[in-house]
Amino acid sequence: MRPLRLLAIIEASSITGPAKNLLEFARRATEFNISTTFATFTRGKSENQFTRAVLDAAREYPGLALETVPERGPFDTETLRALRTLTQRVAPDVIQTHAVKSHFLARAAGLPGKAPWVAFHHGYTWPTLKARVYNQLDRWSLQSATKIVTVSEPFREELAAFGVPRQRIEIVHNAIPSDWGSAACLPDAAARLRAEMGIQGDTKVILIVGRLSREKDHITLLEAVHRLPASVPHHLIIVGDGPERPRIEDRIRQLKLQDSVTFTGHRASAEPWYGIADVAVLSSLTEGSPNALLEAMATGVPVVATSVGGIPEIVTNDESALLVRPGDVGAMSEALTRILTNPELAARLATSSRQLILDRHNPEIRVRRLAEIYRSVVKSDPA
Repeated sequence: MRPLRLLAIIEASSITGPAKNLLEFARRATEFNISTTFATFTRGKSENQFTRAVLDAAREYPGLALETVPERGPFDTETLRALRTLTQRVAPDVIQTHAVKSHFLARAAGLPGKAPWVAFHHGYTWPTLKARVYNQLDRWSLQSATKIVTVSEPFREELAAFGVPRQRIEIVHNAIPSDWGSAACLPDAAARLRAEMGIQGDTKVILIVGRLSREKDHITLLEAVHRLPASVPHHLIIVGDGPERPRIEDRIRQLKLQDSVTFTGHRASAEPWYGIADVAVLSSLTEGSPNALLEAMATGVPVVATSVGGIPEIVTNDESALLVRPGDVGAMSEALTRILTNPELAARLATSSRQLILDRHNPEIRVRRLAEIYRSVVKSDPA
């Protein structure tokens, strides 16, 4: 039986959360007789962190391939022609798209008429007014999708409010290998990194991983860290980069936290820092099925998170994480203090959350569910 051919269209130059999940799926999907061709947009150089990762994976997994779609600017009509030509040449059984731009271009290029279309909705970011306006394009684009896969119940409600029929929306949470980050958690590796960063042995490490954008609400975390008791020596590590960095740096100076906060910038992987973290934080105002949460759970790092989006669908307050209201500085500071001063609580939360990775969020479960969706849309396609 020939493989099911999947054409995955994604805008990515680095290994973002959606790109990471797509790569993990594509590698494992070869075991389910699914081959994946990645199509990504490039301006200028065709090589970047994402394309290198795909090519590396393709050398190990023969069912994977890479196609690049050059574009001269944000309104390059040749991109539509290139997508049509590419789709005709690849002849996919299923077309998959990720995020607003790919959704819009797929429909504008007429791709839904070429094969069943599964659109992945990862939620919306709010970096600029322009981006918020672009988000509204999904109201038109997603009307033509055969299925929409999203990562949480609140996101399904968001899509339904856009007029997307509920029966077309499937919820599939993200996943992570249970051994992810295990090498970084080895005592020698952790000790080396702490020494390199100049973090003393008795200092508690607070970690936040993610794009520096407004919806991640780093400001509330800074305020919460500022309120931690002086009896708890601590250091905050911020992994990621983005448009909010100047604002975050200003608040750090105002709170006089310069000596207890480190920016790492964007990194291909945050694994090393989980190895030295005493607590991981998600201070977000909105989330779907956050990779940063799953990474902390897989590495056995206790979590303080806001009770938003799909987070309460993954972890339970005081059982597998401590959950607080978004924007609540006092509650976040209290939750951090509880974990940093109570080793028994920290160990219990970490053990419970790690078990959830094994039981509910391992990649094989996710791949099986997506494979079922792809084969069902092919089976029901009139063509």
